[in-house]
Parts: sequence; C-alpha cells; structure tokens
Amino acid sequence: MTDSLRDLVQRVVQQAEVAGASAADAVAFDVLDGHVRVRLGELEQIQRARERKLGLRVMVGQRQAISATGDLRPETVDKLAKDTVAMAKVIAEDPFAGLPDAAACGAFHAERPDLLDAEAETFDLEAGAQWAKEAEKAAMSSDDRIQNSEGAEFGFSSAHRTYAASGGVAGSYRSSHFSGYVVPVAAENGVMERDYWYSQRRHLADLESATEIGQIAAARTVRRLGARQATTCQVPVVFDDRTASSLAGHLASALSGYALYRGTSFLRGHLGEEIASPLVTVVDDGLLSGGMGTRPFDGEGLATCQKVVVSEGTLESYLLDTYSARKLSMSSTANAVRSVADAPTVGAANFHLKAGEADADALLEGIKEGFYVTELIGQGVNLTTGEYSRGAAGIWIENGKLTHAVNEVTIAGHLLSMFRDIVAVGDTLDPYRSVSSPPLRIREMTVAGG
Repeated sequence: MTDSLRDLVQRVVQQAEVAGASAADAVAFDVLDGHVRVRLGELEQIQRARERKLGLRVMVGQRQAISATGDLRPETVDKLAKDTVAMAKVIAEDPFAGLPDAAACGAFHAERPDLLDAEAETFDLEAGAQWAKEAEKAAMSSDDRIQNSEGAEFGFSSAHRTYAASGGVAGSYRSSHFSGYVVPVAAENGVMERDYWYSQRRHLADLESATEIGQIAAARTVRRLGARQATTCQVPVVFDDRTASSLAGHLASALSGYALYRGTSFLRGHLGEEIASPLVTVVDDGLLSGGMGTRPFDGEGLATCQKVVVSEGTLESYLLDTYSARKLSMSSTANAVRSVADAPTVGAANFHLKAGEADADALLEGIKEGFYVTELIGQGVNLTTGEYSRGAAGIWIENGKLTHAVNEVTIAGHLLSMFRDIVAVGDTLDPYRSVSSPPLRIREMTVAGG
C-alpha cells in the first residue's frame, strides 16, 4: 500500500494538470487505529478500524478548489481530478491562494525510525485491554478511598501519509502512536472527586507502565479530597505542567497566521517585542526525535525545522503556512497542516516552553499565600483581547507548602501580563506532548472564590 499511495497522489496531480490545472497538490492517508476501554475490570468497548482517504487541491490561475474521496480506485481518482478542475474554473479568484514554490519543497522518502513502531500494524487489543485493567487496578488499590472508576482506556494507531505536488514535489512518511489513561474516583465524607493521568509514546516499549500511570492518577485524585473554597484575593499562582501546557496552547493559537491577519490575536503587531518574562523561551521543533508533532515535511511539502518562537521573552517568529504568510507579506514557517477535505491551515509541531531551573520546592518558595492549579475548567479565554478567566481547582499554598485542596474558584488575568509576570519556570518538561510546558509561577493573579 505504501508504493500504491505514492503512485496514486502523483497520478491525481498529473491528471489534474491534464484537465487544465495550472498547479495541484494531493495528500493521502492510510490509518489503522483502535482503542479498548474497561471500567471496574470489565471490558466496555473495543474498536479497530482502517481508513484510507485522498484529498486534492487544484489551482486554475488564482482560483482554488478542493475535493476528497475514500474511493481510491484509479478511475474514481481520475474523475475526481477532472471534477475538481471544473469546480476551480467557476470559483472566485483569491490573490493569496496557491502552492509554495516547488523549488522550496523537496522529495522526502527517508523513513524516521523514531516515529514508527512496526508493532502498531499487528497490535493485539487484548494486550491493550490488559494494560487498561492493570492501570485501573493499580489506581484502585492505591488508597481505600478510591472505590470507583470512570474507566481506563488504551489506544494505538499506525499511519502512512503521502504528499505530491506539481513540479515533482513528493513526500511520504509513516508513524505510530500508543496511549493509555485511567480516571479513578475517590470518596470521603460523602464527597467524590476524580482526576486522571496518562502516557503517550510513538513506541510501545517507551510507554510508561500501567502500574505507574494508575498510581499517579490515584495520588492526584486523593489529594483533591477535603477541598475548600478560597476567598477572593490576589496572590501568586503556580500552574502545574498540565495546566501550564494549556497556556502554551493559547500562545500557539495566538501566533497562528490566520488569527494574525484576521486581527483576532492579542499578539498582532508584537513581532520583535518583549511579550514574556526573560525566563521564557519557546521552540517549535518539527524534527524532535519521537515527538508527537514531529513530521519531516508540512502539509504543503516544505521541510520542517526547529525554530525559536520566543527567545528569552522576545517574540521571534509567528507560525505560518503559505496562505497566511502571503496575507502578512511574510514567508511560510513550514507550519502547514492539512486534512484531506480542507485547505491547509496552521498547526504547531512540537511547541514547547523550555524547562527552567526551578525545582518543585523553588516554585513555591517565599509564597505566603497562593494557589497551585491542577485543573482548569471551561473556556473563558479571549485570544483577540488576551483576557483570561477560567474555573480552576488545585491546592492552596501557605508559607511555601502545599496544604489543602481548593475547588470552585475562578482565576483571572490577561495573557500578555501573565506571560510577562512569570517569575519561575520549572525544571521538568514532558517532551511527548505536542504542546508542552514545565510548571510556571506567575507573580500575581486574581483568584475569585466564595
């Protein structure tokens, strides 16, 4: 199937050119995935599926049309090419539409062993069910207060992606993914609390053990018992790595070329300016070994790379595909992502706020009263203005120590001020999240309670 997919995307591009396209590109996916879910030791769901799709984009001058199909027979693909060109001829012109210059792209056929575990093609979901059962059992046996569970799940995928474009551009790579999580429920004095933990890796052998995941999930759940509300105040706030990663995600979204040219980003016009504390450096690394966002080329055939997005607080780069780059009179940063049925858009690769030097104690040191955030609830983020207000749960900090659980509070601030007010960056980073951050300490935020 690997060779046939390559032949297919090259064929459909050629057929589109024969039908009158001035340029065309195509992407095809062959994805095998599955997941299994258990609850209280019993199998609840098991699913395994394979999906193959092809998407075609054609240009007739500055007119663009896109089509997709799951029928990969040559005659169907040939008809798709003709029909898509016919559509493009009647669509309004867009002066910014078009493929990147073929000279800037290349041919990428080298396999990346760090991205592919061949075991994903033959993975036995019974082994996945066993992992999930072990994770749930480890969580429930960790503490007598954990007597229920929202379940545990194990999933896998094996994917082959191919790309071709006018001018002889071609690319192909394969990847795999394994993941598992568990959600235990603890109860005390008639009050129940839940939390979770998970692991994800490209290679099955690298996945954290079910026992370890269960024990971490249990510890996170139990520490939420006995939660109190906080009174409204302004105090230092520490985001754990999971919640801090959501802040990195907001930053990535605000740096998307589409948000920038549409004027819906609070970072528009800030390139080259200080937008964060000097402690903050952010990289977007499409070449990171084994990374969840690693890819040898982007959705338009441009070679990916490592780029510094924020350097010691200064904004160095946006995240752009070809279209948004043209709208902003800039160059693509090779951050195009694409599904088969849509035009390319912008997506981060491995977008990581680099780890700092503060260990767990240093993050809390000197805080007389503060809030350690372990969960965020709701949306409450306006990327146009930067206003930030979200429900939260976590642990209260007193005299530099974690004390009692806190829930039903709201934390509020402004994203630009929050990034500029980062006074400590944790020394741990999970590189296996596509968007990741170490724990972060912010000088002060409003915590609104009862």
